[in-house]
Amino acid sequence: MENSRCENCIIRQFNSLRAMSKEELKKVSDSKTTKKLKKGEPLFEEGDKLNGVFCVRNGVSKLSKLSPNGKDQIVKLATKGEVIGQRSVIAEESANLSAIAVSDMEVCFIPKESINTTLQSNPNFTLEVLRHMAHDLKEADDVIVNMSQKTVKQRVAEAFLYLKNNFGEDEEGFLTLTLSREDISNVVGTATESAIRIISDFKKQGLIHTSGKRIGIKNQKKLQELVDGF
Repeated sequence: MENSRCENCIIRQFNSLRAMSKEELKKVSDSKTTKKLKKGEPLFEEGDKLNGVFCVRNGVSKLSKLSPNGKDQIVKLATKGEVIGQRSVIAEESANLSAIAVSDMEVCFIPKESINTTLQSNPNFTLEVLRHMAHDLKEADDVIVNMSQKTVKQRVAEAFLYLKNNFGEDEEGFLTLTLSREDISNVVGTATESAIRIISDFKKQGLIHTSGKRIGIKNQKKLQELVDGF
């Protein structure tokens, strides 16, 4: 289909591919393949050798790292428009994170030859890639600061506000992106039992409402005050 061609795809406006010329995009489009994943399926796993990058057309992927004690730490949720795997491909290193679908996904796989060729010939594209990698580093720095300076309750509250602000709510007032209690604990860096207890506390305090795995925000102002330390 024409709208699945890179040069016609509006998704690229959200990532470094926007710096490519139309001719370069055509070459990328000729070399790419599209893949669909079901919720829970891995895109790649930590230690895999990546032969290209993945551009998210639809859905959400969790990027996580396995700690020595066997617990996952989710460091990022990659959404529509984001390119996954740039650092590994450019550095020619194995993936240091796993990418697993947390909703049904559609991704485009772009072979590393297409990326490397354009990096060498198009300085604007190189600069865009560097900007996106620098942004990812900033986000990683923020995660480290949050872990060291905020309480677990503050981090859980911040996670709910992040999910609302970035993914929105459904018509019933629940967060559109439903994460398991384990995923929530892996986002904030705590035990699953602690996350469950805090969610229960938030519900009793009237900050959130729940239905099964679904969570909705009832008092955004109070949650924000908790995050800010008031």
